[in-house]
Amino acid sequence: MIEILGITGVGEIVPGCDLAALLADALEAMGVVPARNDVLVVTQKIVSKAEGRGVSLDAVTPDAAAEALAATTRKDPRLVSLVLAESSDVVRAVPNVLITRHRSGHVMANAGIDQSNLGPGAADRALLLPEDADASAARLHEALAARFATPPAVVVSDSFGRPWRYGVTNVAIGAAGLPALIDKRGEKDRDGRVLEVTQVALADMVASAAGLATGEGAEGVPAALVRGLAWDAPDVPAAALVRPPHEDLFR
Repeated sequence: MIEILGITGVGEIVPGCDLAALLADALEAMGVVPARNDVLVVTQKIVSKAEGRGVSLDAVTPDAAAEALAATTRKDPRLVSLVLAESSDVVRAVPNVLITRHRSGHVMANAGIDQSNLGPGAADRALLLPEDADASAARLHEALAARFATPPAVVVSDSFGRPWRYGVTNVAIGAAGLPALIDKRGEKDRDGRVLEVTQVALADMVASAAGLATGEGAEGVPAALVRGLAWDAPDVPAAALVRPPHEDLFR
């Protein structure tokens, strides 16, 4: 049976804090002992906060390209400047919408830059994605191994919109200790038919499930433990989930 446990009691995250220790303390306070194949899903927001990825918009001076794109999208030129600095390509720019390919490869709104739930006095600040979310997940996984005999795998999650569908859902932008992508090609289904294209986005599925506990607004639940899973595949980072630009089916 799959269980999803929202992790509470972590507190407000500040730059430089020991995020792994805070998460481990919260798990212990809840009486939760990680078991084999448990996955700790940690929201990108607290990872970015701990890694000091906050930026004051007052410190940003937009250039002409940012000003022009801001006029098209009707967004703050300072925010657009940050988006361009974090992106390798602009995918779509229309009023109130700016979709880019983040330098990590993820295609997302505003290069994943967020201004919500940043804490008191943060009205004019923005939060960037981690420099390398897979590396962030690996560091958390390694640190948790020092606290628990069986450390949980770690997924760093973020909320994405989806083409042709309303609403956001959580996906994995970082992963360690589990196969983010499981390749089933060449295996057979129950009827003996060979699977030709099936790849399972396990880390995305786990991130989405955890989103039921962490929420998207003022819930204040920054992480969730997902347990009851099973897999038989080597560890694969979340970078493997990113489809390369030459396989872009929609442009």
